[in-house]
Formats: sequence, structure tokens, C-alpha cells
Amino acid sequence: MPLTLKDTVVVDLSQNIAGPYCAQLLGDFGAAVYKIERPQGGDDVRRFAPMRDGTSAAYFAFNRNKKSAAIDITHPDGLEAVRRLAARADVFIHSLKPSSARERRLGYEETAAVNSRIIYCAISGFGAVGPRGDLAAYDPLSQAYSGLVTLTGHPHGDPVRLAPPVVDMGCALWAFGGIMAGLLERISTGRGARIETSLVETAVAWTTLHMAGFVATGKVPERSGSASPAAAPYEAFRTADGWLMVAAGNDRLYRRLCELLEAPELLEDSRFSTNSLRVANRAALHELLEPRLKRHTTANWFERLALAGVPASPLHTLDEVYRDEQVRALKMLRTIDRPGEEKFEVVDIGLRFNGEKAHVGAPPPRLGEHTDETLSFAGYDAAQIAALKAAGAVLQHPA
Repeated sequence: MPLTLKDTVVVDLSQNIAGPYCAQLLGDFGAAVYKIERPQGGDDVRRFAPMRDGTSAAYFAFNRNKKSAAIDITHPDGLEAVRRLAARADVFIHSLKPSSARERRLGYEETAAVNSRIIYCAISGFGAVGPRGDLAAYDPLSQAYSGLVTLTGHPHGDPVRLAPPVVDMGCALWAFGGIMAGLLERISTGRGARIETSLVETAVAWTTLHMAGFVATGKVPERSGSASPAAAPYEAFRTADGWLMVAAGNDRLYRRLCELLEAPELLEDSRFSTNSLRVANRAALHELLEPRLKRHTTANWFERLALAGVPASPLHTLDEVYRDEQVRALKMLRTIDRPGEEKFEVVDIGLRFNGEKAHVGAPPPRLGEHTDETLSFAGYDAAQIAALKAAGAVLQHPA
């Protein structure tokens, strides 16, 4: 993939997943990313389970193509170092609470005053405005607050959150898109931009389809298991040996499905003549389709439906995904090699640029591995760096 951002410098003061994933994407496109971490333990994600060779698997997943500087922003000299870094960077990312950023003079106004070309990206839990702007949030909390948890799972079951950190990663994608738009805008205006996004905004954005249904009908959506509220049959069915997801999302595909299942009576049944009617009578349709699908195995149906042009898929477990020939052909798993440690595979970005996937140049850094280099970029000389170390404002030695 072309290193489009090879002349772009990013200072990343975020932690956990949303900000770091955004910064990793920028690094994948060639940006020089300076990851600022607290000297005592660094980014919290370094301790996420499971661990391998003393390193969190999650840390490996979200922190390639970066340099780590261990700087204590609770120390006046450390905070000043971060300000100096932001003054020289192209992009500044942080996940501080809005009030905390202002108190530390790391808000947009203060940063733009010394760097008018800065693309300033603030990622927060509840957003930059509103009565709850200073509340902290994590992915599951934002799923709960936005209503996602009430849309997930089976009717009358316990609350279920989406297992992947979709809000964190979705927030990273909003931030990445905003930063790229800001960099593009800067080419013509010469000025930077203020980019703000949050976990709650991202989570609410994921409800777009269901919210549209609520606005249209006034009816609060209910949990529907694997089914979609917009189409039917569009859900998981039992087969002779497991499960199969079927997505016959229009009348043409529904007809093909019924023909393959040798069920012409379903095409004549007025309850199922349109998609809206099939959605309204989903339970009855499901009961009529599933006995037919139980006649053969999941693999058999997958092949037959594929030949008929009806979208379907087995319900793969992650070990099956890991071995899947299509996933491998797409190069969705990439190997990261950090000297002295066993090689580690991580998921690549879901994008090809001119036929190429992401640039995996540098493994995730050790805590404080690049502190001196980062401070040099900020304009500190060797004596000043030594003084910062002596004062405890930065990490003395790489961990």
C-alpha cells in the first residue's frame, strides 16, 4: 500500500483501543506516529488479556508502526514536552476528557495558537458538548447508553453486548476519516482542523437502521436474535449438522430459495408475497423453512445456495476463520516479528489500495523505546533530555 502519509507526523496521546487504532491506521499509510504513554505501565491495553511473551495480544493488534515515548503529563515538564510535540506535529490525537484537555492547556484553541496547521482530533466517551461531556465511557457502556444492547440477543433473554469492540473500532474509523479529510482540506486552505468524535456518537450511529424504523413507526425495536428487522428470510437456520445464515433479501432471492428447497407453496402463500409481509410473518416463515434446511448439512447447503446465487454462510468459529482459504487469499492475517519474541499474527485492515494491503513496517514498540527520539523531534537536546529523565518527567530507560 502506498505510504501516502510518509511526511506526516502524528502525536498520539490516547490509550486503549479507539485512539490507538486510529493512529495505527495512519501509521499503516506511512505516518510517523509518536505514541505518548505514562511511564508507570504505559497504555492500559498493554495489560489486556490474553498475554503472550509478556505482551498483551490486544496491544499487538492495535499498535504497529509506532514509536513509544514514556512521558508523564502529570509532571509539569512532561506536560510541556507534549505541548512542544503538538506544536511541531501535523496531527495530534488525544482521548482526554474535554475538561482535562482544557485544564492541561491541550485544548484546540491553545494548540492551534502555536500550530495553526494542526489537525487536532479529540476522542472522548460522551462527546465535546452536552451535560455528560466529561463522563468516562468504555465500549460496553456506550453500547448500553446508545441502545445497542437492547437490540442484541434473543427476545426475553439476558442483555447481550456485541462481543467485538465495534464502538471503539468504529470510533477510530470516524477519527481516521476526519483526520484524512482535515489533511486534504489543509492542502487548499493552509489551515488545520478540529476533529471531534466520541464513543457515544459512534454507538448511536450504529443504530441508524433501527432508529429509522422507530422514527417511521413509533415502535421500539425488539431483540430478534440473528434476524434482521428489514428483510426476511434474513437469519440463521438449523441444518442437519449445525447452522446456516441465509440472507434472501429481496423477492428474486426468496423465489430462488423456495425453488431450491422445492417449496412452491411458499411462493403462493399470501403471507409471504412481499418482503414487508415476510418480515411481519417471520416466525411462521422460519418454521416452514427450517425443516427443509434440516434435510442436509451446512456445507451441502452452502455450496448449493452459492450455485443458485442465494447469499448464505456457515456460522464459522474463529479457528475456522483463521484457516479459511478466502480469508487467507484476502491476506487478512499478517505476521509481526519483534526481535527476541515469537512471531505474532494480527488482523490486517479491510482495505486494498491499488491492490496492496497495509504497510507493516515496525512491530508494536516496547514502553519508552523511543523516548529520546521523540523528545529530539520536540526540539530537546541531549542535556535537556537528561534533565527530564533526572526530574522523573520521562522514562529513564526503555522497558
